[in-house]
Amino acid sequence: MIYDKVKFVEGEKFITIEETGGLTEDEMLELIRQLNEDERMNEVPHLSLLLADHFSEAVEDRLGDEGFVLHDELMFVERDLVNMNSVPQTYSIRSLRDGSAHEFKQVWERCMQGSLNAVSYLNMDKQMRSVEKELGPTYVDTCNIAYEGDQAIGVIMPHIEPGTKQEGRIFYFGLVPEARGQKKSLPLYQQGLVLLKDHFGATYSVGATSVHNKPMQRVFEHAGCKLTSRIKLYKRSL
Repeated sequence: MIYDKVKFVEGEKFITIEETGGLTEDEMLELIRQLNEDERMNEVPHLSLLLADHFSEAVEDRLGDEGFVLHDELMFVERDLVNMNSVPQTYSIRSLRDGSAHEFKQVWERCMQGSLNAVSYLNMDKQMRSVEKELGPTYVDTCNIAYEGDQAIGVIMPHIEPGTKQEGRIFYFGLVPEARGQKKSLPLYQQGLVLLKDHFGATYSVGATSVHNKPMQRVFEHAGCKLTSRIKLYKRSL
């Protein structure tokens, strides 16, 4: 079945289809046809598809015919962690095991203000439930607030990609508005990579950001990440 050749990620009121890069053109068109005929896929409030960059305009036209719209274009990067050197622990990090979910949601919401990435269609409570559903009980270790002294400056959310044992990802990374433009992003992101390696046991990290988010692209570059692909994000909402 064509579904076996791609990856489905389920969260709070959404399903995302990933890893389409191994499909042929005909298989991609068949996947779209099956999604359109699948009752469950037609009932989910938000259906997303990550389209690899080698597909033709005919595939994108078919997605448009089935109600999908282009939401964003993403750059994916990878970083080896096995040989990563230690970095200064510039900021203190506190997870939900030791902190307040209410405070975390407040800081996370502030980090999203003015983001250069495409806006999420989920409110903060739904985003939290989505993280818990996708990651299970370990989500409390993923949800971290970064502090400079007593001041919360951002959030960083490292985790092991479900279905893998060593693929590290950072679910979300961002600074509150007043902490931006002060060269805090790179050291905080590097601390997140160290967390992935030392706490979660990841041997490599996969990251992604919008093609419009130039500051995050620079963070990736300075952190030693290598570009692996460009992906178009299509979404269909009820």
